[in-house]
Amino acid sequence: TSLTIEPFARLDNTDGSRSHFDLREAYMQIVRDDWELGLGIGKVFWGVTEFLHLVDVVNQTDAVENIDMEDKLGQPMLNLTLIRNWGYLDAIYMPYFRDRTFVGRRGRMRGQFLVDDAQTSYESGAGRWHPDFALRWSNSIGDWDVGAYAFHGTSREPTLALGFNDQFELVQVPTYEIINQLGSDIQYTTGAWLWKLEALHRLGQKNGLGREQNYYAMVGGFEYSLYGLLDSNADLGLLAESARDSRLNKPSSGSQNDIFVGARLALNDAQDTNLLASVIIDLSNRTRVFGLEASRRIGESFKLTLEGRLFTDVDAADIVNSFRDDDMIQLELGYYF
Repeated sequence: TSLTIEPFARLDNTDGSRSHFDLREAYMQIVRDDWELGLGIGKVFWGVTEFLHLVDVVNQTDAVENIDMEDKLGQPMLNLTLIRNWGYLDAIYMPYFRDRTFVGRRGRMRGQFLVDDAQTSYESGAGRWHPDFALRWSNSIGDWDVGAYAFHGTSREPTLALGFNDQFELVQVPTYEIINQLGSDIQYTTGAWLWKLEALHRLGQKNGLGREQNYYAMVGGFEYSLYGLLDSNADLGLLAESARDSRLNKPSSGSQNDIFVGARLALNDAQDTNLLASVIIDLSNRTRVFGLEASRRIGESFKLTLEGRLFTDVDAADIVNSFRDDDMIQLELGYYF
């Protein structure tokens, strides 16, 4: 039996909307030979690909932290896992919905129009208290790691429609629909190759034009590792992935027809030095987003992390056009005790 508590707080002296507190985890887990039970505020991650996690549907995105959608809010849940010879079966009950966080007027990075979360609406009359359910099966079969799930509940991705706030300013108003989603993630390992695929089919979500449209989306690719680079301890991973959304020019997200290419360098030294350089290219209009992530431990208690992002040739119609002048570099020093 274990109890994990992970509080998180941010205080922003420029944008009050970015100042917030969250319990990422306050989660008790009981583990037995053939079952596990988790209760509280937890985090569940599903997915195998690098730049886009389509099937990761349980936790809400904390969008004030980063636009890469990797930071998640804690989710109240009850999670029962059955462990059998034929795999793992997870049944998750989520009694309360978490709204997505958005930056304010002086925050970065934000869209052309502010999101007025005071006007948030829900398709369900129960609002945030609509119960959500997920059922997932996963297993490792030889060189294959396979997962499949069904989800019913409030979409973690809001539909943003134009409206007016109390000052008669043009803003975006979020609405959360009730969706049904089927998803799968597959990874095949052979030698130095990792082949990856995530796919989903969603019903009930509105598209970028505000009309309900059932759709499918997928992202897949590979990672090839070069071990002992130049007779050293370092490994170099070469990554390539492609994303496709059947809504094409009407998506509610920015990865409707993109490719991702990257290289991950791990020095395998005592300081755990890692670097990932990448570029995302929109095949519809050639918008490019370059990314850099690096980290290294310093001594026994410190860790230095570097992150950078550069937008180039951004098309005026691209969903990331609002970020075209938001190139950024961030250096973080963390202390662990």
